Amino acid sequence: MNYKVDLNCDMGESFGAYTLGHDADILEYVTSANIACGFHAGDPATMRKTVQLALEKNVGIGAHPGLQDLVGFGRRNMAISPQEAYDLTVYQIGALAGFVQAEGGRLQHVKAHGALYNMAAKDAALSQAIAEAVYKIDPELVLFGLSGSEIVKAGQKIGLRTANEVFSDRTYQPDATLTPRTQSNALITDPQTAISQVVRMVKENKVRTVENQDIEIQADTICIHGDGATALDFAVEISRTFRDTGIDVLKVQEFI
Repeated sequence: MNYKVDLNCDMGESFGAYTLGHDADILEYVTSANIACGFHAGDPATMRKTVQLALEKNVGIGAHPGLQDLVGFGRRNMAISPQEAYDLTVYQIGALAGFVQAEGGRLQHVKAHGALYNMAAKDAALSQAIAEAVYKIDPELVLFGLSGSEIVKAGQKIGLRTANEVFSDRTYQPDATLTPRTQSNALITDPQTAISQVVRMVKENKVRTVENQDIEIQADTICIHGDGATALDFAVEISRTFRDTGIDVLKVQEFI
């Protein structure tokens, strides 16, 4: 069987054009970059530089809109209305799309960040608002969302191409949502455990939950986090493992 998957990473989540951390190196191993748009992280100079780097490496570029919460890095829930979700999504996609166009590229996808991502995964009204924002800007964009979540359903309903996203370094609840970061077992810190989990998600469409049960899951794109101390080493290792186990890593627009 021919397995295809996209490998994405959140990027541009710093401030200042030359403080991009591991981003430049990780771009050698991923196929899609989710670039912060200034609300939870990032600034105009960082956005421009990250877009330039992604285009140089032929990596698909995505807008990564989040809640307007720099102090909390967009990871704290906020009581926003669907209209507010629509507005902040349009605003942030537009900001990044401007830099992409100015550099001669084209936006590939949109992936919400942090609390906005997790809120939309369960809230159909928020998901519908985000999907509508993406569709009205460009119906050719791919909408990323937690595998099987409300935002994937909303994207499909409105007519967008969608990518079911899974996480290599996060544990899962029985309802296929991610274990909240406030819980001690939310993160998988052992690289081999994370890689084994993600290979199984791709090849078997299954993941073991924190309650030791297998559930069905669809893995179109895999998120790796670029802000950890071992992020680059993990990107190298997961790319090598995919190559050795017959999993092709492609930009999501090439097979969705």
